[in-house]
Amino acid sequence: MAELRHSSSIGNRVTASPRKRDDVVASSSPLVPDNNGAPNVDDDDDDYRGRYYPRDRFRSLFSSYLQPLFPFFFPDDSRSHPHNSKISLFLLVFIILSLLVAISSVVHRLNAPYLCKKDGITLQCPRVKESPSLWENPYSSTTSWKPCAERREGLISDIPSENATNGYIFIHAEGGLNQQRIAICNAVAVAKIMNATLILPVLKQDQIWKDQTKFEDIFDVDHFINYLKDDVRIVRDIPEWFTDKSELFTSIRRTVKNIPKYASADFYIDNVLLRIKEKKIMSLKPFVDRLGYDNVPPEINRLRCRVNYHALKFLPEIEQMADQLVSRMRNRTGSSNPFMALHLRFEKGMVGLSFCDFVGTRSEKALMAAYRKKEWPRRFKDGAHLWALALQKRKEGRCPLEPGEVAVLLRAMGYPKETQIYVASGQVYGGQNRMAPLRNMFPNLVTKEELATKPELDGFRKHVTSLAALDFLVCLKSDVFVMTHGGNFAKLIIGYRRYMGHRQKSIKPDKGLMSKSLGDPYMGWASFVEDVVVTHQTRTGLPEETFPNYDLWENPLSNCMCRA
Repeated sequence: MAELRHSSSIGNRVTASPRKRDDVVASSSPLVPDNNGAPNVDDDDDDYRGRYYPRDRFRSLFSSYLQPLFPFFFPDDSRSHPHNSKISLFLLVFIILSLLVAISSVVHRLNAPYLCKKDGITLQCPRVKESPSLWENPYSSTTSWKPCAERREGLISDIPSENATNGYIFIHAEGGLNQQRIAICNAVAVAKIMNATLILPVLKQDQIWKDQTKFEDIFDVDHFINYLKDDVRIVRDIPEWFTDKSELFTSIRRTVKNIPKYASADFYIDNVLLRIKEKKIMSLKPFVDRLGYDNVPPEINRLRCRVNYHALKFLPEIEQMADQLVSRMRNRTGSSNPFMALHLRFEKGMVGLSFCDFVGTRSEKALMAAYRKKEWPRRFKDGAHLWALALQKRKEGRCPLEPGEVAVLLRAMGYPKETQIYVASGQVYGGQNRMAPLRNMFPNLVTKEELATKPELDGFRKHVTSLAALDFLVCLKSDVFVMTHGGNFAKLIIGYRRYMGHRQKSIKPDKGLMSKSLGDPYMGWASFVEDVVVTHQTRTGLPEETFPNYDLWENPLSNCMCRA
C-alpha cells in the first residue's frame, strides 16, 4: 500500500496542468503525426532529423516530465554529457521497472483469491503439484531407529510361581477401546513393579460406550498370556479360594483408591504393595493414566511397549476383516493404489466438549448451547464467558478441525481429487451438510459401512469395541494417516506406526497455523500452500527425540526403539 501511495503521488506531481500535458503529448508523441506529415529522409536539416529521431523523441519525452524531479539524471544540456545521460536513462528505466513490479505484486496480493472459492456447500481449491514424498517419508530420514521391545527368546524366566507372588491385582479398563488398551498395558507394568499376579482385566461398560465386550471378545487371550509369561504372571480369573467374587467390585476394603495420575513406581511400592500383601487380592480403582513415564525404570516402559505392540493382538476374525477392508481400499480403482486413513473427530460429543465455536445457524448454536449446559453444567455456568474462551482455544489450535478445513489442508499439501480416503469416525455433527465440502473435494471417500456388506459387519455390531478395532487396524495399515484432533486413538496409531517404521506418514496438523491462516483476509492460496508445506515437513511421524513428560504412546522412540 505504501508503494501504491508513493506511485500515485508521483503521478499527481507530474500532471498538475491537464492542458500543458495534452500539449506535450500532442507535440512530442511518436504515435501522433506532425502537421507536415512524415519526415523526409533526404532532408539535410539537422534540427528536423533530430526532432523525429525516435531515441531523442523518447529522451525528450522522459526529460520533459522527470527533469524537475530528477535533475541529476536529466541535466539541462544532455549533449555535453553523453555518457552520464546513458547511465541516467538506464537507472531511470530500472527504477520504473522496479516500481511496476512492486505495484503489480501488491495489486496481485489484493486481488488474489482468498484460499478456496465457496459455492454454497461446495469448495473449490486450486490444484497443487504433487511432491515426491506425498505418500511416504524420505527413506534417508527413517533408517536410524528400529523396534526393540519384542520378547527375547532363550532367556530364563525369573517369574516366581503363582503362590509365591505378593498377591493379586485386578483392574477395570474403562472408556473406549484405546483407553482400555492403555489401561491394560499399565496394569501389566504395575504387576511387574510389585511382583504381583495380574487377573485378566475386565473391559468396563461406561455411560458413553454402553458396551458389554469382554477381554476375550476382542483380544487373543492365549497369545496375551503366553507372550508375557517371562515378564508377569497372568491368570484368566479370580482364584477359586476367593469365594466372594462380587466383593472385588463393591467392597471398599478390597479397593485401593486415591492413586494419583501418572504415579511413580515408588508410589506403588510404598503405598500399594503393603495392602496387597495384607489382603492378597486388591482392586485398583480408578485406573486411567495411573502410571507415569519418566518416573519409572526404562525396562518398565519397554514392557509396556511389549504389551502394546506385541502381546495385545486382536482376534483372528477381526484381523482378517480388517485385511479385507485394506485390500478393497487399495483396489477400488481396478489397480493397486495407495490410500489415506482419516480419523475425523467431529462427533457431537467432541464438538460439545471442546467448547469451541463453529460455523452454523442460530438454531444449531442454540441447540449446542443447551446440550453443553446439560452435559457440562459446571463448565457452562451462565455461558457468558464461552465466546472469549472459544476464541482463545481456536487461536491456540485446540479446536477440532471441521471437515471443510481438513479438505483445504489436504489440497494444500498436494493430495489430488482422486485420492482414496478411508474415514474412521462416528456420526459427524451436522450430518451430510457438514461433510459436503470434504466429499465434494475428495469424492473417493468411504467408511467401513460402504466398503463391507451388511452381513459382513453384522457379526461385529454386537460389540462396539470390535467395530472400533476394525478402524484401528485399517488406519494402522494405511499409507498415510491423518488425525484431526487429539485423543487416545490418534495417539496410539501414530506411536504404533512410528514403532513399525517411520517410513509411514502420520500427519498431525498444525491447528494453530490453520486458525491463523483461515482467519487472515489477505492470505492468498500460494502463500497458504507454502506455509502448510513448510510447517508440516516435520509433522509426518519422523523420528523425534523425547523430552520429559512426553507421552510414551505417541512416541516410543527412546524407551522402546534402538539405534539401527
